[in-house]
Amino acid sequence: QVQLVESGGGLVQAGGSLRLSCAASGIIFSSYRIGWYRQTPGKQRELVAEITSGGNLNYADSVKGRFTISRDNAKNTMYLQMNSLKPEDTAVYYCNARGWFRGWLQNYWGQGTQVTVSS
Repeated sequence: QVQLVESGGGLVQAGGSLRLSCAASGIIFSSYRIGWYRQTPGKQRELVAEITSGGNLNYADSVKGRFTISRDNAKNTMYLQMNSLKPEDTAVYYCNARGWFRGWLQNYWGQGTQVTVSS
């Protein structure tokens, strides 16, 4: 059974920092492309940051220079370090893992964690 379990969300003042974690189980984590997304009510889920299967790091323009995505394959865990948080970063954040297994493309999501930034 595949699980992505998130932690680290919460309430923080503008300018503060949070670190999200996402622990994966049931997959060969090191071979998967990973990403963090966020969603606010009435809007589509948007990509915040990703590490591609080739190891490239990509960020949404709105978070460049403030957020850092990383992974620890030994711990099967991905992270999102969020600094200089702004009220507009308020959203539910989801981790995602996508990769091929036995010829099938697999796509998994965490349960989501709320991040609220107060002004």
